[in-house]
Amino acid sequence: MNNLFDRTDTAAIIARMNKLTPESQRLWGTMDVGQMMAHCNASLETAMGLNSPKALPFYLRALGFLLKKTILGTKPMAKNMGTDKLYIFTDDRNLEEERVKVLKHIVGFFEGGAEKCTKQPQVFFGKMEPSEWAVMQWKHFDHHLRQFGV
Repeated sequence: MNNLFDRTDTAAIIARMNKLTPESQRLWGTMDVGQMMAHCNASLETAMGLNSPKALPFYLRALGFLLKKTILGTKPMAKNMGTDKLYIFTDDRNLEEERVKVLKHIVGFFEGGAEKCTKQPQVFFGKMEPSEWAVMQWKHFDHHLRQFGV
């Protein structure tokens, strides 16, 4: 399974990110390329314990618990999935500024390994092992890079 603890997988995600330009157009969804990069940044910051979304109602956490194996499975993430407000950016975001930030976080996450992962449960999926965070973050980046055709 691809993950951000694997050197080759991490290098491939970085190479794909470096193909994005301010002119990159989405194939689905509503975010532009700068907003998408900020969104990915916030998600990786959660995995690293640098931010923390508000707790969700029990019924959503229960649904997340049931969907966790699907998200961590071999299939790519589905298009147009819902997201927490913490990860939604509607203002203008500079692609280059967001890219520098996210690349720094990706390298920090990779180099830090399991110690770099939060111990807090993921707001929707619940308790996650570092290896699960690494898979989920790789799949999340892959999802959004496919969204922009790279």
